[in-house]
Amino acid sequence: MTDVAETLATIDLFKGIHPEGIDRIAGICAEETYRVGDVIFREGEVGDKLYLILDGKVRISREVSGMGEEALAVLGVGAAFGEMSLIDDFPRSADARVHERCRLLVLTKSALEDLLFLDKDLAYEILWNFVKILSARLRETNDKMTFLSVTGKF
Repeated sequence: MTDVAETLATIDLFKGIHPEGIDRIAGICAEETYRVGDVIFREGEVGDKLYLILDGKVRISREVSGMGEEALAVLGVGAAFGEMSLIDDFPRSADARVHERCRLLVLTKSALEDLLFLDKDLAYEILWNFVKILSARLRETNDKMTFLSVTGKF
């Protein structure tokens, strides 16, 4: 459990959270193993899990009409994906496929909600991290939109 807690503490969503909180989060996680080519989830599905890569690689992609699969990212050890499903009820925005055999740490929305209901201080820490992550993503998107507009590629 210690290495799981150490790994959890490295991802942005859980950075800066006190060790007792990390241990509580680690206690509600499960491990899943996938083979190359397995689909973890598909675009459009309802999401209810956050995934953290312990070993291997996962490809995040979308199907582009007339072109096939377009890889958006290939994520490796320590990367997290699917985190938005913990806070909203929107469908998945892309596919997640196993690029290299992998072992994932999985946190379900319901387990996290139960934990946060019982520990308001931990809830505050995690939700504040979500705010910082979303703010950074919004700034990055704004910068990209500005670049595309200035370069005439928009």
